Amino acid sequence: MTNFDITETSEPWVIFVPQGVVEVHRQLSVLEAKGGRVHRFDSRDLMTAQGVYRSFAETLQFPDYFGMNWDAVVDCLDGLCGAVTGSGVGMAAVVHDADPLLDAEHLPLFVSVLCQGADRANSAVDLDGFAWDRPAMPEHFVFEFRDFDSEKIALRVEQQDLTITRGNGFIAAALNPDEWH
Repeated sequence: MTNFDITETSEPWVIFVPQGVVEVHRQLSVLEAKGGRVHRFDSRDLMTAQGVYRSFAETLQFPDYFGMNWDAVVDCLDGLCGAVTGSGVGMAAVVHDADPLLDAEHLPLFVSVLCQGADRANSAVDLDGFAWDRPAMPEHFVFEFRDFDSEKIALRVEQQDLTITRGNGFIAAALNPDEWH
């Protein structure tokens, strides 16, 4: 089933799966066994941009100066540390019952923002190509669906700045290298 590994610093950054996929839960357990952290979100808290900002800021311990906008989310996802990441081991965020988000106007932008933040966190270099003073860190986002309709999900999140992969039982998103790198 998998062409992804949420315990490592490799693409894809966002994965859409049916609820209860054994391989996803195995990988989450491996991440936690290494000392990484898994953070869980209820989709009802993410139905608006403001809800995303509040939930992410609280759960992922964004700094007090977090700007409550999409660019600030990218910056904060890039700079996660401490208990949120298991002291730099890595983190995964799981959105449970993601089905209602398919109707949220901001979903495509939300997925792009998650990919941007994760792309930076999973890299050993900054946007200018200079080495970070920290190692690359696994950071991934998993959306679990009760009613997994791969075509509907792919069509909803597909956009020019993302590369969407359709796998056996999952959809995955990463930044389109022609647009971003």
